[in-house]
Amino acid sequence: MRTTPAHQPDPQRRADWEIVADPTEAALLVVAEKAGLPHHDPRSQHKEISEISFDSARKRMTSICEMDDGSLVAYMKGAPEVLLPLCTHIYENHQVRPLSEEDRARILEINESFASDALRVLAFAYRPLEEELPEWEPEHVEREMVFVGLMGMMDPPREEVAPAIEKCKSAGIRPIMITGDHEMTARAIAVQVGLMEPDDRVLTGAKLDKLQDSEFISAIRDCDVYARVAPEHKMRIVDALKRDGQVVAMTGDGVNDAPAVKAADVGVAMGMRGADVTKEASDVILTDDNFATIVTAVERGREIYANIRKFVRFLLAANFDEIFLIFTMIMIGLPLPITPIQILWLNLATDGFPALALGVDPPEPGVMKRPPRKPGSKMMNRGMASFVVVAGFIAFLSSSFIFLWSLTIYGGWVPGVTGPLVDWGTSPWREVLRHARTAVFAGVVTFELMFVWNCRDEYRWVWETHIRNSRSLLAAVLVSIVLTLATIYVPFMQPLFQTMPLNAEDWFVIIVTCIPALLIPPHLIFGHKEEHEQIVHEN
Repeated sequence: MRTTPAHQPDPQRRADWEIVADPTEAALLVVAEKAGLPHHDPRSQHKEISEISFDSARKRMTSICEMDDGSLVAYMKGAPEVLLPLCTHIYENHQVRPLSEEDRARILEINESFASDALRVLAFAYRPLEEELPEWEPEHVEREMVFVGLMGMMDPPREEVAPAIEKCKSAGIRPIMITGDHEMTARAIAVQVGLMEPDDRVLTGAKLDKLQDSEFISAIRDCDVYARVAPEHKMRIVDALKRDGQVVAMTGDGVNDAPAVKAADVGVAMGMRGADVTKEASDVILTDDNFATIVTAVERGREIYANIRKFVRFLLAANFDEIFLIFTMIMIGLPLPITPIQILWLNLATDGFPALALGVDPPEPGVMKRPPRKPGSKMMNRGMASFVVVAGFIAFLSSSFIFLWSLTIYGGWVPGVTGPLVDWGTSPWREVLRHARTAVFAGVVTFELMFVWNCRDEYRWVWETHIRNSRSLLAAVLVSIVLTLATIYVPFMQPLFQTMPLNAEDWFVIIVTCIPALLIPPHLIFGHKEEHEQIVHEN
């Protein structure tokens, strides 16, 4: 068994070893060390003069080597079911004898036994060459081989893979394994990580070749594990999934994976051991070659998208209130309920700080237990638009009530009677208007600082969320409250913002009027209460 030296000691750490090339080759050197073979570079005895490279279609590779005595030997390793038909003899008990059918059956039985234990199995063979050929073609070299043996290698999945697959399934993401390994190996690993049940179907490349296009699409709908596949099979699977209306993310590392990675909606290349051409064809490069990192990236993406929706809902509803309030009061013949400087302050302090805090809000519970968004879906969908309009209209009613209440209580204003006869620029109406504007200003601030808590979660009522988890939002609300109170009660700021102090009765009316900001049903975001309740129950 000849391998290229892929496992070398770090000169800075002579007692340790690390893999610097192919892990499979490294595993072969490790087992040679364990078997007590001499510790030296294999190339000192074997001079490689040519190589027939491995590819996923051939599933084998061959090295032609010149020995110390000048003889030539071809060494082959690869998939047992591919290599065995090329063998005519077997090396056993230090002798070479013809390979019988009983030997073949026994070898294949051992191969399946290894594979069912989730081992990656390699077969080894060699052939003495009588003379050097002008060209080392596979059909001339890879024949009449002498079978040497099988080797099973443990290639266990990382510990975080099984939880990541479970998280994918709960998030509505369907993980699919496409491998060149033996069918039994693929099945054992898939069962081990929770990708499939022991009785589920595994499709091999040979089975896929027998399917027509219509049968192919039907077959891939309920099969999540594919074994012994070639690059063209990967491409066909990706294409069929896309034609079936699925959004496909494809990971790959080898050169042969590049077409399928490029054809997928999202191509993911391995950063540590991925080929350059595959990296160039990909949309995302996975720097740690860890499947769980992809799941983490999906989770972070959902969190960011959810936070964007949070502050968009908040800002749109807040601006809807202010615009409709001003428009309505002008239409009924009343003066502006809030001044331009107050509007500017609302946009900067009351809207700005909480909106920024929503952008960095902790993720909602169960963000990875929700179904994916449909391709082409808009952020401002019908449910979100309904939520914004309803919230904005409730805010408008609250602000309008505060404004009209203040004019009535402090100025004796009567709707439909007093309005057209009032000169709002003269005393005492000037002070009445200033008080009403201050009350509206405080009311809008109060409503928005209550409403912002209703924007934190699309699926739960305010009292079902964990308010203390959002320290940034708590800080933003506190800062907005302090600054707003300063504009109302600090003497030198009152002329600038055209405000005046409010009494306890004013604040009581304002707070009671703004309580509906906390009671807007979150299921309006969907438009269907049943869907909301189902998602909350699942979360």
